Amino acid sequence: MRAGLVQLNVSDDPAANLIETRALVRQAAGGGAGFVLTPEVTNCISSSRDHQDAVLQHEEDDITLAALRADAAELGVWLLIGSLGLKTHDADGRFANRSFLIGPDGTIAARYDKIHMFDVDVSATESYRESAGYRPGARAVVASTPFATLGLSICYDLRFAYLYRALAKAGAQVLTVPAAFNDTTGAAHWHTLLRARAIETGCYVLAPAQTGEHAAHQGKPRRTYGHSLAVAPWGEVLVDGGTETGVSFADLDLDAVAKARARVPSITHDRPFDGP
Repeated sequence: MRAGLVQLNVSDDPAANLIETRALVRQAAGGGAGFVLTPEVTNCISSSRDHQDAVLQHEEDDITLAALRADAAELGVWLLIGSLGLKTHDADGRFANRSFLIGPDGTIAARYDKIHMFDVDVSATESYRESAGYRPGARAVVASTPFATLGLSICYDLRFAYLYRALAKAGAQVLTVPAAFNDTTGAAHWHTLLRARAIETGCYVLAPAQTGEHAAHQGKPRRTYGHSLAVAPWGEVLVDGGTETGVSFADLDLDAVAKARARVPSITHDRPFDGP
């Protein structure tokens, strides 16, 4: 199976973002990808909760989800919408950061809500409190497809190795890590963490990313790292998307998963221990 990783530079305008996203999804399919992946928050990047409240929609009304479901059916591809910011019916008004796996008939094959919230102080002048606007998910998700079993995750989840071990032990052969990774932490940790998750689990890791400075009508513009990566089960970087928008391609061969796990079968070597 050929995977096409879509790298985006979205703004805080979902309708405008959708035009570019659909074009690149079509480009990926035209390049032979049977599995197309978009980044985290494909529909909107914004640091303003007021603006998000004005432009985000509930799942059943979301224009990006509806359009990309139709495109997947028209193109006959599997499509991972890395995530969408969506309104919920929660009493506290927080949003969901939700990944969707769309089948080639346009149906929703799986949903995953981001578990780990990016609540960090990157520097004295740069802080994030994702949990203030988004509520965390509570369920890990694997999804079966004809070409592989997928383990779903989103961005900051990448720092929690136990999630990926659980996904691999539940049958995942390909781990998806759509991201809008901070440019400072990305430069320091992105490649290392993605390669580590592949090596630890013997899985392919596919990580489509947001890139660059994101235009904002309201609030402070964000910057993301880019470098969409595909990593093989032995840890080799198969493709690096750099910092420009576009599509990167990687061919998946599940024999590589079996070979990596046969050489170092660490996911079968868990042992109980006491302490610390």
